Amino acid sequence: MSLIIVLCYGFVRAIGHSPCHQPEMRRTNRFGKKHAGLDLIRNSASTKQKKPTIKTRSFRQSALLTRAIRLTNGILTLFVALMLSSCGGSGASAVNPQTAISENTASATESTTSSEQGWVEGEFQAPENFRYLCENPRTGDDPATGSAYLDAVGTTTDENNWLRSWSNNLYLWYREIEDRNPSDYTTPEYFDLMKSFETTASGNPKDKYHFTYDTEEWRQLSQSGITAGYGAELAILSGSPPREIVVAFTEPNTPATAIDVNLARGARIVEVDGIDVESGTDTATLNAGLFPSTSGERHEFLIRDLGASEPRIVIMESALITQDPVQSVKVIATDSGDVGYMLFNAHLAPSELELIEAVETLAGANVVDLVLDLRYNGGGYLDIANELAFMIAGSAQAAGKVFSEVQFNDKHPSTNPVTGASLEPELFHASARGFSASQGAALPTLDLERLFVLTGPGTCSASESIINGLRGIDVDVVQIGASTCGKPYGFYAFDNCGTTYFSIQFRGSNAKGFGDYTDGFSPTNEPSSGTPLPGCFVLDDFDHALGDPLEGRLNTALAYRINGVCPTAAKASIVFKSVSTSHDHGDTNVRRPFVDTLGLLRQ
Repeated sequence: MSLIIVLCYGFVRAIGHSPCHQPEMRRTNRFGKKHAGLDLIRNSASTKQKKPTIKTRSFRQSALLTRAIRLTNGILTLFVALMLSSCGGSGASAVNPQTAISENTASATESTTSSEQGWVEGEFQAPENFRYLCENPRTGDDPATGSAYLDAVGTTTDENNWLRSWSNNLYLWYREIEDRNPSDYTTPEYFDLMKSFETTASGNPKDKYHFTYDTEEWRQLSQSGITAGYGAELAILSGSPPREIVVAFTEPNTPATAIDVNLARGARIVEVDGIDVESGTDTATLNAGLFPSTSGERHEFLIRDLGASEPRIVIMESALITQDPVQSVKVIATDSGDVGYMLFNAHLAPSELELIEAVETLAGANVVDLVLDLRYNGGGYLDIANELAFMIAGSAQAAGKVFSEVQFNDKHPSTNPVTGASLEPELFHASARGFSASQGAALPTLDLERLFVLTGPGTCSASESIINGLRGIDVDVVQIGASTCGKPYGFYAFDNCGTTYFSIQFRGSNAKGFGDYTDGFSPTNEPSSGTPLPGCFVLDDFDHALGDPLEGRLNTALAYRINGVCPTAAKASIVFKSVSTSHDHGDTNVRRPFVDTLGLLRQ
């Protein structure tokens, strides 16, 4: 049975394009976690939109993070790294990158063309003819399998030929890829071209989710939630001068929460290694401090805590951070019954057991409603989203019903091209899949007929599938916050030569056949091209802790459940949506991969 992953951590929204950005145009970034998206500060000259071009550029590798993506969209979620500009104005087991795949099922045109013989436009060899032929082959044993790496000596052209054939076979919109000579580009450049550059009806990029990840870091992240950083999630309220960066939340037992640092939600970053965040032009120093490449880096920050009149200096040393995906579970007493609240930040393997325990707690309290806080959840394993949706709805509503269906490109109308299995609808899971809980264990349920979700631009992929899957079985979903990212797509993670590639390979839909939410889900009173849901547009409230009943979004949800009315202040501005279109960030970008918003299938 296939498992579907939808990565967490985000898609990056271009920030800092214009001085007119409003506060709600906020993006969250994992403080010190480059892996999750763009970590860059760029000059205003780079804000001009450009057509896709290829120029030679260097790509810096780090111990924990290697490849990156040119993010031409505006979505940024959970761990996406910061993008700023310097003038006016991101089954049992987790995915195994070495898992053998049945690429021989490809319907590509067989050809006698080889890397040595040259490129013939429109002719494709089977991708397995080039896989693991590496310019710099790995040696020793693969920690994911315990067996020797499969790499052999090859060339950059071999690696590009694999990308070319693999994309032609599996990419959802393969007909929209311009076939280019693989000998003319570096591998990162060539991968950037293996995608569609078309736009949607709303003007957003059709493909916003094309990226790479260092294979070993991806293995650690997907299975254990481990990345390098400080353990603080940043929200970018303004990416252009005057910039404003605020702490959204922190991970427990990390440098950010050490006794001598003690960062908390609402704290503002004033300086990084002596460079002013608001208007500083030394973007390299800002990025280096905010997003260290490795563990063990020390950087100095000037911080203004929430409510403080004067800033203070803290020094943090980056470390390997293990995420706690379910941080806050509580029961809120109201006159109309107890309401459950859950902050859920990432659909990673450890979250399975934590979600089960959270639902058991809430079920034991007999909650009559649930507020599920997904505002910073960029996605993760779709199977975990499936399990949580079942636990919310319960057997009477969900058992035996379709949670999602996947559709590959027209070369594979009835068969999964990676596993060879017949394509069948994915039903709601009534038992644990075995990510971190005991495989086959019956799932507890809340048996709710409606769900309140707190959302924002960082709500993506697997998080959106919870919304869509429940709507498919007529569970009412009320949305409080801002539009989600819009990602009804997914992919398998493919390792080749030490880089794990993510390229859209399938689209998903719910039991009613609906999956067209490429512009996200939006509260009905937010002017947006997103799919409208009942609810209210509400700014993120950094003056209160997450889970505090007085926090703006949670407070609105508690009020709405009683009277179905949005507060007067819950009005979306036109300016808020003015930057929701695509931006090419130019050649000053430091390109970084992101893991938030992956949609992965595994065997």
